Amino acid sequence: MNQQPIQNPETQVPKTPQMNDRDFINDLLATEKYMTDSYSTALNEASHQALYQDLLAIFTETQNMQRELYTVMFQKGWYKLESAEQQKLQQSYQQFKGYTNQFPYGPSTVQ
Repeated sequence: MNQQPIQNPETQVPKTPQMNDRDFINDLLATEKYMTDSYSTALNEASHQALYQDLLAIFTETQNMQRELYTVMFQKGWYKLESAEQQKLQQSYQQFKGYTNQFPYGPSTVQ
């Protein structure tokens, strides 16, 4: 089955050796993704509560910026997603629905 991409109409940018708006935003998005990963690791390893709170505030700000950049790229058609096929979703559900007894808080929240 042919999957349809989920994408807005693409905003055209100049195709020159110089960086354009899409290139700059894409670079910023990649940097923000890297930074949120790094802050997540730092949060897991912070042993001092005040440091943890400072890192959490910075992480949240960074994550929000990452989301804003993603939204801009998606709105301009520079970021697309592939739609999932219903059959594949159902197969994954069937495969993993028996795993609810392995959840640390019990199966009550998964149907």
